[in-house]
Amino acid sequence: MPVAEINESNLESTITDNPFVIIDFWAPWCGPCRGFAPVFEAAAEKHPDIVFAKVNTQDEQGIAGHFQIRSIPTLMIFRDQIVIYANPGAMTAGQFDELIGKARELDMDQVRAEVAKESAQG
Repeated sequence: MPVAEINESNLESTITDNPFVIIDFWAPWCGPCRGFAPVFEAAAEKHPDIVFAKVNTQDEQGIAGHFQIRSIPTLMIFRDQIVIYANPGAMTAGQFDELIGKARELDMDQVRAEVAKESAQG
């Protein structure tokens, strides 16, 4: 599956219409971002059931601000519209595959229960 480009008009639908979304926040001037791009694209080919998307933080500053992106590249993983991972830094293909595997294994019923519990306390 090709990597989608995220902008203001398709951000919400991309996250709400898909159960598993991985977003790469990047910029054209960022060396580590350019180095990670082939790893991200290869993972998109390997996992066609996951939506892989990129946000160009230079062009989409509103989105970057909304998600409080302070360092790039930053990866954010959504499962069932819940952010389950958000960290800066490029990864090797092996590290990224391991992260995707862990994200797949999460029990989303348990995650939703934890989110509900935190919301009730907060």
